[in-house]
Amino acid sequence: MASENRLLVAVAAAAVVLFALISPSEGIMGGREAAPHSRPYMASIQVAEGENMKHECGGFLVADQWVMTAAHCLPSGEPNGRTVVLGAHSLTAAEETKQNFDILNVYNHPSFSMTNYDNDIALIKLDRPTVATEAVKTVEYLREGGTNPDTDAEVDSAGWGSTNNLDGRTDRLKEVFIQVFNRVRCARSDYYGRKLTGNMMCAYKVCADPCPHPYKTEDTCDGDSGGPLLYNGVVVGITSNGGKKCGKVKKPGIYTIISHYTEWINSTMTL
Repeated sequence: MASENRLLVAVAAAAVVLFALISPSEGIMGGREAAPHSRPYMASIQVAEGENMKHECGGFLVADQWVMTAAHCLPSGEPNGRTVVLGAHSLTAAEETKQNFDILNVYNHPSFSMTNYDNDIALIKLDRPTVATEAVKTVEYLREGGTNPDTDAEVDSAGWGSTNNLDGRTDRLKEVFIQVFNRVRCARSDYYGRKLTGNMMCAYKVCADPCPHPYKTEDTCDGDSGGPLLYNGVVVGITSNGGKKCGKVKKPGIYTIISHYTEWINSTMTL
């Protein structure tokens, strides 16, 4: 019995140490909590889990009845009971700012590839127009002819995704400020190789010593998919995918370049 008690104490102590290393206060792989409703375009795409709804992917409001996200978040092209929540900071708190929507239609890009996530962009038509408030507003996105950020330019993203590689999700919106990564280097065989296409950009930020968290980079992660990558307040990318684990030096986050899809976006939003 004494040996069993010692084992339980040791396990509990190890759990405390592990929790300290992966505390959700770290944000999305080294980010920070966003000021409440400072990003009023953010959308939470949710799926039923028992009697409750669970955050699955991010998105962002681009028109009063349209949310942009990643196609891999809705691979069947059908709502399948999913809902969209706008105006949230905490996913669980009863916030008066929240607006809840059913999904009328899902439009995945017709050339989306599950193999390498090329053309990873989708549009969601909500069941009704939003009501514009301080907590629910549209965001501008870059169109064809606009200038995308160069290597080392500071960009930012936000989401309710994983704060670690053990599936810990955040309840309150987090944000992270990162940098565009050199695409030639990102396409090297020891990074992403042929997986990286001309419709993608890479971004993250290597954590400088002494790093205040246990990860080597600051990055988006699982559950942040579909969220925006912004440059000077304009959305230039959609959080798409990355390595099997977040925060790895040779696996920056990959983002879909929105300006490559202006014609498709315009035609889809007339439907």
